[in-house]
Amino acid sequence: MEQPGKDYYYISREEFEQRIAAGEFLEHAEVFGNYYGTHRSFLERAQAEGCDLVLDIDVQGARQLKSRIPEAVSIFILAPSRQILEQRLRARSEDPEAVINRRLREAAEEIRNYRDYDYIVVNREVEASVDALASIVKAERHRRARMEKEILPILATFDYLGQG
Repeated sequence: MEQPGKDYYYISREEFEQRIAAGEFLEHAEVFGNYYGTHRSFLERAQAEGCDLVLDIDVQGARQLKSRIPEAVSIFILAPSRQILEQRLRARSEDPEAVINRRLREAAEEIRNYRDYDYIVVNREVEASVDALASIVKAERHRRARMEKEILPILATFDYLGQG
């Protein structure tokens, strides 16, 4: 369960706008009248700890992130149909009817952007979707570009064979 101060932080609109101007966010968006964003410090901390950083962001945020960090991996997760998305939104019982209807309208536009993503996961079953996401993360860890720091020292152990 998400918790304020751990999973997300509230700041004033004025402070958020100051941080946007200072370039402190990896991505940010104004959605339904509220600002959302990911502060750079989350990526810096993950990199320092050698961890993957997984963000739950919308299409706008993903586009910003890819423009700032082209090597970032993007995964589009979508419901298998409009009807199932509507059922899921209603089952959460968090949003008023107007918000649900707006989310459904905007979902169609977001889905049209699927070509902008590296991977697509159709969330039919939660467990299968989690497995797919884990597989993508594991595969991406082994991309050649990400393995350079590990490969070069190994290669150096063979360099003596070519000398002589």
